[in-house]
Amino acid sequence: MLYVKLAEILEERNITRTALAEITGLRPNVISEICNNQRTTVNREHLARIAKALEITDISRLLELR
Repeated sequence: MLYVKLAEILEERNITRTALAEITGLRPNVISEICNNQRTTVNREHLARIAKALEITDISRLLELR
């Protein structure tokens, strides 16, 4: 199972989901669903926007295979 570590990253960096939604231009519910790993598919464009906004260059920082 692919696990998105976004909630942990946001907590570490003290960034709210709302703030990330504003920075990325993604809807707040999309950010919330990704943080809660509620999506069965993950849009690559969404991941790219999130990674860019959080300055993540190593995708393994954001994704984990469990």
